[in-house]
Amino acid sequence: MGTTLVQAQSFNEEPVEPKQDSLNKRKLLKSLGNGYLPSKYFDADLRYLIKYNQYEGVRTGLGVVTNNAFSERYRLNSYAVYGFRDHRFKYSLGGGIRLAEQTNTWLNLAYTDDLQETGSTKFLTDKRFFQFFEPRLLNISLFHKHITKSIALEHEISHKWLAETELTTSKIDPTYAYGFNVNGNSYQNFDITSAKIALQWSPFNTLKTAENKKQITHEGYPKFSFQYTKSLKNVLGGDFNFSKLDFRTLCYIGDKKNAFSELTIVSGLAFGEIPLTHLYHAYPNNITKEKILQRFSVAGLNSFETMFFNEFFSDRFTTFQFKHFLKPFNISKSYQPQLVLITRYAIGDMKFPERHENITFDSLEKGYTESGFELNKLLFGFGLSFTYRYGAYHLPSIDDNVAFKFTFNISL
Repeated sequence: MGTTLVQAQSFNEEPVEPKQDSLNKRKLLKSLGNGYLPSKYFDADLRYLIKYNQYEGVRTGLGVVTNNAFSERYRLNSYAVYGFRDHRFKYSLGGGIRLAEQTNTWLNLAYTDDLQETGSTKFLTDKRFFQFFEPRLLNISLFHKHITKSIALEHEISHKWLAETELTTSKIDPTYAYGFNVNGNSYQNFDITSAKIALQWSPFNTLKTAENKKQITHEGYPKFSFQYTKSLKNVLGGDFNFSKLDFRTLCYIGDKKNAFSELTIVSGLAFGEIPLTHLYHAYPNNITKEKILQRFSVAGLNSFETMFFNEFFSDRFTTFQFKHFLKPFNISKSYQPQLVLITRYAIGDMKFPERHENITFDSLEKGYTESGFELNKLLFGFGLSFTYRYGAYHLPSIDDNVAFKFTFNISL
């Protein structure tokens, strides 16, 4: 009797529940790694939970997005945040309807009242990107307010081609003293109507089909992103006529589990009546303070660590960033620091700098260079970074050419 009971207990304890629990934990960790806290019908979007920058101070709030349990055809996504330094709420209301399941075609609408960093460019086709800690945000000071209405269409041409188009109208109000002088008229705030089309080409992706659903089994590199923006004057109240062409490629060489190299090339060209808000800043990440230790902060993933914020703006630019990741030091199973060698180069120019009033900046026409290294994952995901600025834009004081910072790398 006792033996039979033990066998039955053993049989009952073995099967599916531990595997199911393990699967649920993996799904939860994957969701958290993508910045979502899942619930039955809505997922909390953790990107808006807490951030900090020089204009808003602490910025906190929450976003929500519906999941497939709510609907596989309709989706809603919104967020609301509050800045404790500027004492202002920002929010976005959006939603979409899927027009074709086979090509994952969605029609999306959104209304957004928020801030955007001056000189920043986003590709429509970029996948959602989430970091638990976004170091570069800490030091950004140049923002513009925008109220934007948008309608967008996203479409998978194939598993190697992704396309998205968008039409937006935006009311732009810089948070800093700025005037954009065109034909003798100085604009302190302005309206922009623009149309965008973006393509992402991933020629080395591999695909499998299971249960009539397509799934990418391998993310191949290099990947290429292209985007064209056309601002339309006198259409829906638009004030300016300009165009932008943007390009980016990302390439990995080697085995990510051992030693490998990463090359990122980003290029942009803007022409026409284009205000500073929509130009290029080349990803700076250095605070304007006298001492090295006063500038001690956290290094970004793809930023120029020795380039000061608001030091350069361009209407045409190209950046090259090369990183070589050495094989992690196998000190123990759980402690494996990694050395990364880094070189960055940027070149650019500005055709009509005199149009931009009440702000001073330099161009990148002589070429900007910095090199250094990171020693990552030393303790709790933190490491150290050292970068040195040299070449045409080398500064007279040696201290001003040096950036010594933390790094932060963690993944779920």
